[in-house]
Amino acid sequence: MANEPAQSIPSIDALLAQIEAVLRPLADAQQAVPMRAYMLKQFAFLGIRATPRRQALRGLPKLSAWAAPELMALADRLWDLPEREFQYVAVDLLAKHHRQLGPESLAHLLQLVQRKPWWDTVDALAGVVGDILLRARPAQPEAQRAMDACLSHPSLWVRRLAMLHQLGWKAQTDEVRLLHYALTLAPEPEFFIRKAIGWALRDHARTRPEAVRGFLAQHAQSLSGLTHREAGKHLGMPMRDVERLRK
Repeated sequence: MANEPAQSIPSIDALLAQIEAVLRPLADAQQAVPMRAYMLKQFAFLGIRATPRRQALRGLPKLSAWAAPELMALADRLWDLPEREFQYVAVDLLAKHHRQLGPESLAHLLQLVQRKPWWDTVDALAGVVGDILLRARPAQPEAQRAMDACLSHPSLWVRRLAMLHQLGWKAQTDEVRLLHYALTLAPEPEFFIRKAIGWALRDHARTRPEAVRGFLAQHAQSLSGLTHREAGKHLGMPMRDVERLRK
């Protein structure tokens, strides 16, 4: 039996056109209203929820032969489109193909973080960055230093990504780095930073609860109430005890 012909690799223009052709007919103006309101009316929406959006795009050509430059170029083009769903498609594609990306893509990813930034795309890109760095760490342990530099970046979204990039690393978390990030960013009054610190600590507490509990107690006065509440959700620390420590 003859081998089936290999699937041709689509151009970026062709794939972008295919994505639009699949999603735009599914637009639901009524559904777009609450989606836009949830994002404080910052972005236009087609009105397509995550599950039907992903199901509709299952027939996309395989991109396993694409290198990082092509993947990032497609993400840029999707970011240029006005509706938010196209940015979600870009993040999904980058997450699916993160093994084709390496530390050399970090600068480009941080550029995306700063385009149309809000927690939805920033947090998803933090996951992509985390996948890249965790995979690269055995051969390139210095690659994670790129996140150290992000702590002083002028964009709060880049700083938030740095705080969140180790989410899900479990026992492989660099605890020293995580706690250093938390203390470095703790003085910031920004809600999205304080929330991110608490979220990152809560995630680490699933693996190292005593380390996080001790950190919260030791630095009670330096960490915001929001950070404490987020970090201590699963540690059994009543808020009255937290407030007592913070006095």
